[in-house]
Amino acid sequence: MQRILVIAPNWIGDALMAQPLLARLREKRPDMKLDVLAPEWVAPVARRMPEVDEVIPVPFRHGSLQIGSRWKLGRALRRRYDEAIVLPNSWKAAIVPFLADIPVRSGYVGESRYGLLNRLYRKPDRRMREHYARLAEAPGDEPRQPLPQSCLETDSAQVAATCRKFQVQPPYAVLCPGAEYGPAKRWPYFADLARRLPIPAVLLGSRNDASAAQGVAGKNLVGQTTLDEAIDLIAGAQYIVTNDSGLMHVAAALGRPLVALFGSSSPEKTPPQSSSGSTGTRVLWLKPECSPFFQRECPLGHFRCMREISVDHVMAEVARL
Repeated sequence: MQRILVIAPNWIGDALMAQPLLARLREKRPDMKLDVLAPEWVAPVARRMPEVDEVIPVPFRHGSLQIGSRWKLGRALRRRYDEAIVLPNSWKAAIVPFLADIPVRSGYVGESRYGLLNRLYRKPDRRMREHYARLAEAPGDEPRQPLPQSCLETDSAQVAATCRKFQVQPPYAVLCPGAEYGPAKRWPYFADLARRLPIPAVLLGSRNDASAAQGVAGKNLVGQTTLDEAIDLIAGAQYIVTNDSGLMHVAAALGRPLVALFGSSSPEKTPPQSSSGSTGTRVLWLKPECSPFFQRECPLGHFRCMREISVDHVMAEVARL
């Protein structure tokens, strides 16, 4: 049995955009063992992917080398795998497969990783799903289209139990007013939207999204749920309205009706990919001449890309769902 270890990205959305790679690997080698090494905050998403056999959660922090911890993990995984596929572009992400003495170590060229990786790919300018899926092919080959869709597994009994835990009664809408990357991804009118929705709103996000949720009517669970609980609540929602964020990709992978709001980033590069059976995804992107700019804050100060998306426009898209 061939054993493959995939080093997952550090962001929830990126991990979901990498799922077509896992599905394509499983198509090519159905009898293999496919494990994913993921940061603790991404691991719950990887565990719900049907392609994955085992998830190895790691406590590595953003911006921290933690070379001692990586050395210990590499030694613990020594000779357990035949191949590693490293999805992050950083040097430190390639350390563990190297120390684990995995014979084939694949990934994109970046941060002087020659030697740490021995099967190298050149970076193309394309959608992230295609970017990751290329790593299932030989270097220089393109993945067969169409790519598999992202899909997360849920349990209806667990969804109901999570709703009971947080005293959430269907029908409800989920609003995700935050975005981990920064203010430039955050639509400013969630408070106005919540007042106009015909059903109660549940607010979800991480602790870092607390300020974006202030003043928004509804059951505010921002920073109060685990990622697993947030996934359950999204799975039970009638529809979701969200910025371009990790939870946007979760909602799409769950096949839930979704309105996704883009401004500083581009749905041409990181679109929400709905699972089969989805009842609808609506993407709102006005695309002014300055967008996308991929920065944490608007460099011009006017924030037109988000400010000019009206509540009326979003309500019309909700109605179309």
